[in-house]
Amino acid sequence: MDLNQVFGYIGAMFIGVVLGLIGGGGSILTVPILVYLLFVNPVTATAYSLFVVGVSSLVGAIRNIQKGLVDFKTAIVFAIPAFIAVYITRKYVVPAIPESLFSIGNLTITKNIGIMLFFAVIMLIASISMIRNKREAEREISEVSYNYPLIIIEGITVGVITGIVGAGGGFLIIPALVLLAKLPMKKAVATSLLIIAIKSLIGFIGDVENLDIDWTFLLIFTFISVLGIFLGIYLSNFIEGKKLKKGFGWFVLIMGIYIIYKELTL
Repeated sequence: MDLNQVFGYIGAMFIGVVLGLIGGGGSILTVPILVYLLFVNPVTATAYSLFVVGVSSLVGAIRNIQKGLVDFKTAIVFAIPAFIAVYITRKYVVPAIPESLFSIGNLTITKNIGIMLFFAVIMLIASISMIRNKREAEREISEVSYNYPLIIIEGITVGVITGIVGAGGGFLIIPALVLLAKLPMKKAVATSLLIIAIKSLIGFIGDVENLDIDWTFLLIFTFISVLGIFLGIYLSNFIEGKKLKKGFGWFVLIMGIYIIYKELTL
């Protein structure tokens, strides 16, 4: 095992620890770790990320189900358009993207560069969401109501983004559940994990039919991430996750800027 692999598996642990500590966000580092430390092709990396994100989110969702925090009706209403969109994106849209997208002077934007640049933009948006870190309302809402058309549109949008970049999209899902389904924040966070798990794992099924999956590597990487989640949950007894969220947001912002610089100066 070379040094890059060691750092890659340490990164897998870090992903899990962040997820355990702040309840989300860590999965957005999966693709950069796979691409830049473990030299996985970006298309394959986004597929692996879907599996890692799906399994990790499922672990968190099961914990939340045991606590009675998951709103299953809302999860189903949101998840159906999301997982249809992510499956179609992984099965048909991503393979159909041409290898060469366009050129700017001497710079040719390839499919791999385009995916990483789009991913970096999503990282920047997610980082701003974490840095702003508005106080989360803890009010309980007596009756959940649904804006079905907007929930379906949001589900499709999140599904397409997840399909392209392999990230969970919790920073998009949670506000949608609060604003469009009128869920209280704690339930929105808990329910989003179940939605992320379902759509990520179904999206990955679209990849199994298109890509050669290195199952040994993928299962080891995922197992380390899940161990990291339990370590993060344990550390959360001593460290307040909300205080870390803003600092992690700045880290994600810097990583997003670095990816844009790296991809455009190859």
